[in-house]
Amino acid sequence: MIDIKLLHKDFDAVAAMLQRRKVDASVLEELKDVHQTYKQARQELEAAQAQQNEKSKLFGQYMREKKDITELKAQVDANKILISERQELTRTQEEKLNTILSAIPNIPDEDVPLGADEDENVEIKRVLEPKEFSFTPKEHWDLASNGWIDFEKGVKVAKSRFSVIAGMGAKIERALVNFMLDFNAERGFGEVSVPVITNKPCLMGTGQLPKFEDDLYKIEGEDLYLIPTGEVPVTNLFQDEIIPINELPIKMTAFTQCFRKEAGAAGRDTRGIIRQHQFPKVELVAISTQEDSNRVFEEMVSCASDMLEALGLPYKQMQLCTGDMGFSAARTIDLEVWLPGQGCYREISSISNTRDFQARRAKIRYKDGKKNILAHTLNGSSLAVGRTMVAIMENYQNEDGSIDIPEVLKPYIK
Repeated sequence: MIDIKLLHKDFDAVAAMLQRRKVDASVLEELKDVHQTYKQARQELEAAQAQQNEKSKLFGQYMREKKDITELKAQVDANKILISERQELTRTQEEKLNTILSAIPNIPDEDVPLGADEDENVEIKRVLEPKEFSFTPKEHWDLASNGWIDFEKGVKVAKSRFSVIAGMGAKIERALVNFMLDFNAERGFGEVSVPVITNKPCLMGTGQLPKFEDDLYKIEGEDLYLIPTGEVPVTNLFQDEIIPINELPIKMTAFTQCFRKEAGAAGRDTRGIIRQHQFPKVELVAISTQEDSNRVFEEMVSCASDMLEALGLPYKQMQLCTGDMGFSAARTIDLEVWLPGQGCYREISSISNTRDFQARRAKIRYKDGKKNILAHTLNGSSLAVGRTMVAIMENYQNEDGSIDIPEVLKPYIK
């Protein structure tokens, strides 16, 4: 959630920054109206409370001087009613303000490129040259006939966009998870194992609610949901806590299954396992001081990038523009892996610095001396496991349909 104090300080400047995120003008107008009403009610409340304190002090003086307190009492009683009314108005307007703010995305960093959508993202660099094949490379769903992926059985036990990974595919998937966790551990990310069911406050804390409720799987009869990403439970391990500054940064990695309805992705990536309702992912999450978050962000980008190089997978780094960043992000770099079967680069990791946006919602703070300060939270896919397997299938395929195994994975395959 953005800082209400920024609205108090300079509403027009905040509105201009939010327009870079395509926040509708009508929402900003409503926000402005509610903010003005809240601000006025708060000022009137504070003035009435100050007046009440002044008049209350007069009672003792009147009694000592044996003055009639009838009129003073009437003024105090009338002021009590005014205070009660202004308290209620302040409360309702603050609730309205927070409701609107909870659906407004984070303010982008100043150097994030302005753009409408993914077509205006900025390429930072390309790493590793794509392999030249002596044959026409197949896409992963055609290569799946080797028994690695069974799409029909996924539909049989669930529905479309669920798959069964079998045989060597299952071994590769498991090897990837272990390789990623070990790789991240060597970079200082401590492993945690977390529930894949989470509660509403956690989803509010990281920004999935209320904005993306339609994309979540809710547990019937309970205020619980299947997690859409490991970022949710891992970040919220420190919800409503004050962390000693000497313990920061806290860097964590976790393997989880993730679940999304993909409600807004109709017609996209319906073939294969690029976009599934259930998918395994190894997550990177960090909590840092405000001064350290840029450095930690670069560490996370390097960690995921170096992992792709270790796997021998060509990729490029992309700086996301304002129109393509996630809801909670202030800055995001995507890693896009080369898929020769599809003949294009596809997102395989997304690393974001949310600054204090999530920390304000989740009340994650650190203590610097006597002062409590909102932390900065960062998150990113170490790599999406399924998409990494797709990249291995397409980049390591042979003309006969067989698939070679990257050297770094061989020690993990028995």
